[in-house]
Amino acid sequence: MERESMEFDVVIVGAGPAGLATACRLMQISKDAYKEITVCVVEKGSEVGAHILSGAVFQADVLDELFDDWRDSDSPVKTKVTHDDIYLFNSDTQSRLIPNSLVPKTMHNDGNYIISVGNLARWLAERAEAMGVEIFPGFAASELLFNDDNSVKGILIGDMGVGEDGQPKDSYMPGMELHAKYTVFSEGCRGHLGKQLIEKYHLDNGKTPQHYGLGFKEIWKIPAAQHQQGKVVHTGGWPLNNGSSGGGFLYHMEDNQVAVGLIVDLNYKNPHLSPFDEFQRYKTHPVIAQYLTGGERLSYGARAIAKGGLNSLPKMSFPGGLIIGCNAGTLNFAKIKGTHTAIKSGIIAAKTLGEGLIAGLTGGKDLDCFQARFEESWLHEELYQSRNFGPALHKFGTLIGGAFNFIDQNWFGGKFPVTFRDETPDYANMGLASDYNKIDYPKPDGKLSFDKLSSVYLSSTYHEENQPCHLRLKDKSVPIAINLVKFDEPAQRYCPAGVYEVVEEEGSKKFVINGQNCIHCKTCDIKDPSQNITWVTPEGGGGPNYPNM
Repeated sequence: MERESMEFDVVIVGAGPAGLATACRLMQISKDAYKEITVCVVEKGSEVGAHILSGAVFQADVLDELFDDWRDSDSPVKTKVTHDDIYLFNSDTQSRLIPNSLVPKTMHNDGNYIISVGNLARWLAERAEAMGVEIFPGFAASELLFNDDNSVKGILIGDMGVGEDGQPKDSYMPGMELHAKYTVFSEGCRGHLGKQLIEKYHLDNGKTPQHYGLGFKEIWKIPAAQHQQGKVVHTGGWPLNNGSSGGGFLYHMEDNQVAVGLIVDLNYKNPHLSPFDEFQRYKTHPVIAQYLTGGERLSYGARAIAKGGLNSLPKMSFPGGLIIGCNAGTLNFAKIKGTHTAIKSGIIAAKTLGEGLIAGLTGGKDLDCFQARFEESWLHEELYQSRNFGPALHKFGTLIGGAFNFIDQNWFGGKFPVTFRDETPDYANMGLASDYNKIDYPKPDGKLSFDKLSSVYLSSTYHEENQPCHLRLKDKSVPIAINLVKFDEPAQRYCPAGVYEVVEEEGSKKFVINGQNCIHCKTCDIKDPSQNITWVTPEGGGGPNYPNM
């Protein structure tokens, strides 16, 4: 098919903090050098920020590297952290407040802010557009384009108006090719094009497998008497005591709102575990319930996070482009923060690209100098210091691993002379259903705990139903013939949106995919024990529409 195309110096896939920081800094470099650099940002969400979900406590000083006026502007970075509480939950009713003197220093949040990362992205997009960046929301980058020399040429915007049968509908609109000298991939965790690039160019050679967590988040409006603006609560332990690990949070934002969430590490073994139901139980613990009781749940979402850190970080450059931010895995798990690191990776990317383009670089080259700049930056130093945090928790568990991390961070400054590695992919940890007891989760009470469908409703998720399913099975027989027999088909439980079901039909079992429910968390692509599910992008504009996450 002959397709229309547009040419840019740089195409950026994903309007998150990393991609927008790249765009903003490129425009600054362009202005300072008096040489035009054309930049386009493509975003699959219906608007910038629609697909972004994060806690989030933000280490805001990274913005000083982008804008010297951000503190005096209308930025959404307003609510300073006033207090940190860290608890160990011993049971569903018991807890212990950890003294600050025993907390790894990376967990302290003095000088940080509680923010909506979605709103931060919206603000960055406004700044970028004011500087001349073209931003196209509602258009999904569906395929990679290559030059004859095997370098990346750009991306193909997915066709719109294709029916479930693969045939054009009356509303059909062919996708456009976006060509660039360099393409930057900042799709967020487990980006489907980033995944292909890592495999094609072997960018993860010599690295440990990437490790992931599934993060849940809800925003609640609570009674004023229960609200303490600026307060941060982090927790470990219960309910994640079923051979699983992770941690919870509750952040007091402005306007009597709190963000409450749970991160479930996706290396868990019990196939009967339901991360969604663990989150619902979490909210009933007295330490959390004291804030939520009498409140109103406003929104819900879930998203995978890449937490392997430096040990799992792939080579971030390849012929014709860069992969940055959470798409590469720059999150600092020791701080439970990835926004400041994503922005910094974008700043480094922009400097590398800008200097090359101004010097007359025509594209296609592997910008190996990015690696040198990365290794010279505070970002590399920070990720190096936290390299043992996740592997120690995986290797030794919450208590002993936490004690090691305290010693490593507070006594050795993150430079303990041994590096731990976790060489087992998360999906490979899944145990046989016959080896584990089923978990009896309480029914939702409709006050603190809720069901999946009512939760997905709050995410404002929408997909055009008559379109090809974006959740692809490599072998359609695997869910029933293998996963159901060995693992009681865990997709029924690990998906936080009720996408996957096993139903009885004419006396036999059938695997059903409710793709219209998908909130783009990528958990199925990560955790399926047979690695049989591949997430690809649906039509642009589909998915969740998070207003304030």
